Amino acid sequence: MINHQDFIKKYLLELKEVLDNLSVEDLAEVIVTLENVHKEKRQVFLAGNGGSAATAGHMANDLMLGVTKKQPYGFRAFSLADSIAPVSAIANDTAYSEIFAAQLKQLASKNDLLIIFSASGNSPNIVRALEEAEALGMQTIAFLGMGGGKAASMADKTVIVPSNEYGPIEDVHMIFDHIIAGYFQQ
Repeated sequence: MINHQDFIKKYLLELKEVLDNLSVEDLAEVIVTLENVHKEKRQVFLAGNGGSAATAGHMANDLMLGVTKKQPYGFRAFSLADSIAPVSAIANDTAYSEIFAAQLKQLASKNDLLIIFSASGNSPNIVRALEEAEALGMQTIAFLGMGGGKAASMADKTVIVPSNEYGPIEDVHMIFDHIIAGYFQQ
């Protein structure tokens, strides 16, 4: 078994390699999209499962409230994973794969934005959310890992973390949140 310090160094080295291989251009395109969404006061919906659900909720908070530190108003941002009553009702009464799509159907409008976080890009509820977003005429951004999965070809803009490990992928997705929120806080 690897000792504590060696494990930490190994993890940080792998994370550094992932960060060094990110597409800055792809993330810059996401910021341009968000600039337009913010200016036009369109709604932003965010979704993810597990750790990615936490990242979606964190980013919704940063976009809605964190941006107001330097801007007169934040984004109209809402995490679909944070609404436990509709999530559990849809999962119980319909199917877990519909927990995000069903909410979008009721809440979203044409030209609103859906941002999804997924390590694999293959979760059925994420794929269904992207399908519903397309049917509604929404814009879509996918923050992914593991090559992107099905979601990579479905989103309008995609940023893929070059890793196959959940930890670094989720770490970098949170960094994306802080880069984007920081950009709007300048």
